[in-house]
Amino acid sequence: MMSDESSDVPLILAPAGDRDSFLAALAAGADAVYCGLKAFSARMEADNFSLTELAGLTALAHARNVRVNVAMNNMIRTDEVEKAFHLVQRLVRDVKPDALIVQDLAFIPLVRQAGYAGELHLSTLANLSFPDGLRVAEMLGFSQVVVPRELDVDALRLMAASCPKGLRLESFVHGALCYAVSGRCYWSSYLGGKSGLRGRCVQPCRRLYRSEKGEKGGYFSMQDLSLDVLTKVLADIPEVACWKIEGRKKGPHYVSYTTTAYRMLRDERDVPGRKKDALALLDMALGRPAMHYRFLPHRPWQPISPEGETASGLLAGRVKGGAREMFLAPRIPLMAGDLLRVGYEGEGGHIMVPVRRSVPKGGKLHLRGNGTVRPRSGAPVFLVDRREPELMASIRKLGEELAVMPECAPAAVEKPLVFPVPLKKKDPSRDLMLRRRPGKAGEKGYESGLWIDPNRAPGIPDGAVRHVWWWLDPVIWPESSDSWKKAIAGLIRRGARRFVLNAPWQMGLFDKPDGLALWAGPFCNVANPMAVDVLAGLGFSGVIVSPELGEEDFLALGAKSPLALGAVLSGFWPLAISRVGTLGPGESLTSPKAEKLWGRSYGDNQWLFPDWPSDIREKKPLLEKAGYRLFVHMEETLPKGMEARKRPGLWNWNLRLL
Repeated sequence: MMSDESSDVPLILAPAGDRDSFLAALAAGADAVYCGLKAFSARMEADNFSLTELAGLTALAHARNVRVNVAMNNMIRTDEVEKAFHLVQRLVRDVKPDALIVQDLAFIPLVRQAGYAGELHLSTLANLSFPDGLRVAEMLGFSQVVVPRELDVDALRLMAASCPKGLRLESFVHGALCYAVSGRCYWSSYLGGKSGLRGRCVQPCRRLYRSEKGEKGGYFSMQDLSLDVLTKVLADIPEVACWKIEGRKKGPHYVSYTTTAYRMLRDERDVPGRKKDALALLDMALGRPAMHYRFLPHRPWQPISPEGETASGLLAGRVKGGAREMFLAPRIPLMAGDLLRVGYEGEGGHIMVPVRRSVPKGGKLHLRGNGTVRPRSGAPVFLVDRREPELMASIRKLGEELAVMPECAPAAVEKPLVFPVPLKKKDPSRDLMLRRRPGKAGEKGYESGLWIDPNRAPGIPDGAVRHVWWWLDPVIWPESSDSWKKAIAGLIRRGARRFVLNAPWQMGLFDKPDGLALWAGPFCNVANPMAVDVLAGLGFSGVIVSPELGEEDFLALGAKSPLALGAVLSGFWPLAISRVGTLGPGESLTSPKAEKLWGRSYGDNQWLFPDWPSDIREKKPLLEKAGYRLFVHMEETLPKGMEARKRPGLWNWNLRLL
């Protein structure tokens, strides 16, 4: 592993989804590269790496004093825990990475038992979004936290001011933006069983939706982030030790151009002409149209333009011709090895076209279908990857050096994993009705749950405060964390004793948690007993597990959990929680499959809902038998005039969670 010596300048961390992109990062002068394996990565659609391949690449990087961070940043099921453990053991022995990037708390005991001595970095998917949570992360052994992309520079300074000694921040400077806050998107999973928390997102936010007026647009499709010249401001925050470039699904061209540009902006920004050169490289990196997003609080950018262009790649022209012949007369010269996309990635029927020979500007490139889809006249054509001779020569040279690196010999790892002791005592089960406003006092059969509004008094008598389950928001921002601490302290003074925290880091908002019953809420995304055990060590009394789970996953966790468990049985679960307000009160949008989406703003965030609820109430007896004891029903009223769709709300219950 590389030395852990501190530096006065932030590291430039480049993405790599395949061998050529990894080598492109090295050639471009990256200080560190992050990548994933073929399992347990939150970018499973990238090619990713085998252990043998990554071992050689890591040795090559270390020979150049470049760090390698391995992302094992997806949520893991109970039946995957041992496989993940053995993979970590082989990583420790064969690859020797400098850091592991994780979101699932299960990896904390897994890496300890595997004898891993490198750094642990907390993924942005874990959603540590406010200053008081940093000390919880440091206490758990994390040395670096990847902060949300939604933070402006003032919020970032608040985070930096609260960094415990030995903890650093990692901030995105470039790349794709998600409509949802990281770790708070269930859209792909809810609509199709492919979880973004497990690297399987099919990007439903990039599709075209129809407004109530019948207008189609990319209402959730975000432009890219590019801090470019504003990295000068970022460089003045010493706790930000790493500038991160998003893009593990991108090719070597993108990696080379963005890495080179940010190295120039960091090291040569005062050299005449270099800033202009760096911006030119970013313009040609083949991403989406880019902007500064929220980084400057006094001048935020609107990241969505429903009628605008948010497709990735550089527009090369439009399809011409008719039934006999379809072709492209490119508006830019094309090179042999270029990769084109005909159509938008958010729409069905787009085609990938490799360019076999050079085509001059205004020349003619014949287009053919892929056997099932034919190019349509007028469709946009985008240049999405380019393999310049100079870049490929650099990659070939590094590839020759890689070829002589010693290979690791595959071997079994025998050390067994020690699981936590399952909970034996089972309390009586109870149902909890969760509301935004107080409901009927003593509603038969239900205990009362209320979302905390830090800006509004709860409006219930002191005597009732003790009996309520008080729920914290899934996303708390730096500028509102003081309000949250005051609201929590006020409730405790009035007798509140039961709280549901929707991120483990929210434990940092409680000065004295002793004597309180603190449960980890469903937005903590817990899916295995090792993660439950870490929460037990933090002082949690129970866990409401991830509602994304399938039947086998629910039951397996119930048998092995060291804490009491709960489950969300019914209610409108959000597809996404966003800091971008897309829908006004009562407005809705319709998906390509006729599903209606509606939004509601709570605090600083907008919650996006489907028009049918999750509902596994019929599975309650099975869950009780498996050991679940707290059952949550989430009340959320549909907008006026909208009717609930008649559709099963079993979510992934009958599916294998992907």
